[in-house]
Amino acid sequence: MKADSIIIVDVESTCWEKSRPPSGEQSEIIEIGICSLIRETGEIQKARSLLVKPQRSRVSPFCTGLTTLTQEQVSQGMLFHDACAFIQAEYETHHYPWGSWGNYDRNMFIQQCASFHVEYPFSEKHYNVKKLFAERYALGRQVGMVQGLQIAGLALQGIHHRGGDDAMNIARLLRHLLEKFGQNVLRDSQ
Repeated sequence: MKADSIIIVDVESTCWEKSRPPSGEQSEIIEIGICSLIRETGEIQKARSLLVKPQRSRVSPFCTGLTTLTQEQVSQGMLFHDACAFIQAEYETHHYPWGSWGNYDRNMFIQQCASFHVEYPFSEKHYNVKKLFAERYALGRQVGMVQGLQIAGLALQGIHHRGGDDAMNIARLLRHLLEKFGQNVLRDSQ
């Protein structure tokens, strides 16, 4: 496994106000935010947002209010299996460790890959940046990404709950941890 970079991922998924999907629908990924953090330099590269066309749900008004994404926008997106193939080819995701803010993103990929019979696009090495942040700052509990940015003294960049912007902000938080606490922050983390 290559270790010079870490792939950072944030997904947005269909969601509903009462958290349960309407009958016949299931929560699925509608946006994949992704970028690469170069460990040695802290440079963030290849930042991108991929819209994914939902096949088993529709974007609710609540979801649009949260993410700004509309059904019309995501209907123009790529299919999930195409998005997975694209990120594998473009980011070599099988060859690099990857991270997200919490385990939600990893769990959504695991579930949706199984449900759609799509090859899981990532390596097995996943960093829960939310957990790492809480541990290194001795917070006693995990915090949301925006609160993490505030604790780190970083301003939110872009729109919260948009995959591309959130992936960039998570990469900035991981870069902050690496600069403040050193590269060993990633040792034996999962």
